[in-house]
Amino acid sequence: MNEQATKRVTMAQAVIAFLNNQYVERDGREQPFFAGCFGIFGHGNIAGIGQALQQMPEFRYYQARNEQAMVHIAAAYAKTKNRLQTFACTSSIGPGATNMVTGAALATINRLPVLLLPGDIFARRNVAPVLQQLEFEHTQDISVNDCFKPVSRYWDRISRPEQLLTALPEAMSVLTSPAETGAVTLALPQDVQTEAYAYPEAFFRKRVWHVPRNRPDRRALEQAAALIRASKQPLIVAGGGVIYAEATDALKRFVEQTGIPVGETMAGKGSLRFDHPLNLGAIGATGTFAANRVARDADLVIGIGTRYSDFTTSSKTAFQNPEVRFININVAAFDAFKHLALPLVGDALVTLEELLDLVDGYSVEASYRAQAERLHGEWDAEVERIYTIRNTPLPSQGELIGAVNELSAPEAIMVCAAGSLPGDLHKLWRARHPKNYHMEYGYSCMGYEIAGGLGIKMAAPERDVYVMVGDGSYLMMNSEIVTSIQENYKLIIVLLDNSGFKSIGALSRSLGQEGFGTRYVYPHNGQLPTDAAGADVQTLPVDLAANARSLGAHVIECKTYGDF
Repeated sequence: MNEQATKRVTMAQAVIAFLNNQYVERDGREQPFFAGCFGIFGHGNIAGIGQALQQMPEFRYYQARNEQAMVHIAAAYAKTKNRLQTFACTSSIGPGATNMVTGAALATINRLPVLLLPGDIFARRNVAPVLQQLEFEHTQDISVNDCFKPVSRYWDRISRPEQLLTALPEAMSVLTSPAETGAVTLALPQDVQTEAYAYPEAFFRKRVWHVPRNRPDRRALEQAAALIRASKQPLIVAGGGVIYAEATDALKRFVEQTGIPVGETMAGKGSLRFDHPLNLGAIGATGTFAANRVARDADLVIGIGTRYSDFTTSSKTAFQNPEVRFININVAAFDAFKHLALPLVGDALVTLEELLDLVDGYSVEASYRAQAERLHGEWDAEVERIYTIRNTPLPSQGELIGAVNELSAPEAIMVCAAGSLPGDLHKLWRARHPKNYHMEYGYSCMGYEIAGGLGIKMAAPERDVYVMVGDGSYLMMNSEIVTSIQENYKLIIVLLDNSGFKSIGALSRSLGQEGFGTRYVYPHNGQLPTDAAGADVQTLPVDLAANARSLGAHVIECKTYGDF
């Protein structure tokens, strides 16, 4: 009788050994799915996952400074790698674990794969309550890690070491699925991490996960082609799915053959070069007049890889033609059916290629194409005007965006996430390649920028990475400057000192609240002052330059456009 060969290791050692042998393949290109593991050790993971990482140096461990930040690093890395590679993230129990919840939400909302391995309370319960344990009087089968459930695409608690045999493959199936991916959380009780078990050796063999390019239903494709041929004013809304599917060249061919103009979402910016005559630029609430005028009258909207956020649709007011129809190309059926669309559930690249054959010979009327090209030119002239205003004594935000855009190499990557910068960047940044513009706007998470910049640089070390960040986001999370220096990854951080939350301050003033609670000032007469206090306020003595220097950064201070 042949017995299955086994390998006796701890549960934590089994986790790392398994992850180290997971590969992904698309279009014949194979690579490891995990680039390593970020972590901060505490009593909830040091004796288990910590020991396993030390014993397996080929699965590289990276030391982070903040648990939320390390999840942002992983998410930005995955976004840059078109979701074909990511990091695992390990934390202790308690606050170390819950610090990752925000990062998990960001990853899941943006459909980005990250694997979270928070330590958990003792499964055997005989020593409860342990340090940092949440006690709940109605059950003992709950911990703070249950907070991850609504922000994870897959969640499990490994209360016995053999449960890995089913949990880890299931986790990988979600992480590598273009339609289902997001944060995956495996809560690892600290006692179970160190328990040994005889795992089948086959469990640790190399496994290659094929990422398919699913094709939509043929009948649906034919219906879509008929709608396109019948349309007079069609518009493409290019989302992040175009870039993740590496379908930018296919989109360009489709646009040039049909003459259909393109508006770009936050995630889809860069789907076409900024100077393509049929690229109308940003669409929606932060969009250009070119894209939004065409969107207003469009009789057919072809959404490609977009989830139609409220900013993309201007809260569903952007498309005002009462006869407008939608065709949605998306790997996720949930998104493909939005706006009562004809759904083409499939990969953006192969769907565009098949659709292009079906609309062979179709082109929009010459007058419509000319209108789109004219609007493109008018908006490009407006961008140039904003780039060259030369305000004094302080430059405008648009001027600084222009300076970074023009001084950076074409292959560089700019990253941003929150505040007023995303709206201006969406309209004004001239994207020169699909990764030139990296905007986290699904969750628009303050604090993402520097951590995300590090993830981008790790994914594309040959490119310069420009982090554009306001002082509000910077003060929330600047810790990974230290990690970037430790790992020798250069970031170019453009930090705008606004002495407060300027974006929400503008909204406050538009609502008649006079900037209450949005400026960095001392209390006045017992409360934070509004604009009504005039000059009778004292600004907080925050020295951002000194702060950055204290973390090891080389700092250049600029007060004018010329300094910059």
